Amino acid sequence: LEAVYCIEGRGTIEDLKTGEVHQITPGTVYALDQHDEHILSVDERLRFVCVFNPPVVGPETHDEHGVYPLMTEA
Repeated sequence: LEAVYCIEGRGTIEDLKTGEVHQITPGTVYALDQHDEHILSVDERLRFVCVFNPPVVGPETHDEHGVYPLMTEA
């Protein structure tokens, strides 16, 4: 789950499943909750506040499916 709040800039997010394109401006909130494949495009520098569950801890990299694998303790 990823919740995103735009605090600066302008852009769009495209849902690759439906083809819908949504405008992003300051005050926009969106959530990705099903490993939603998407393209984020920037028209003006974007700044976001993002919350991930499970939390992102730093060394994550996208896997072959474009998602962050769950980090576990060794």
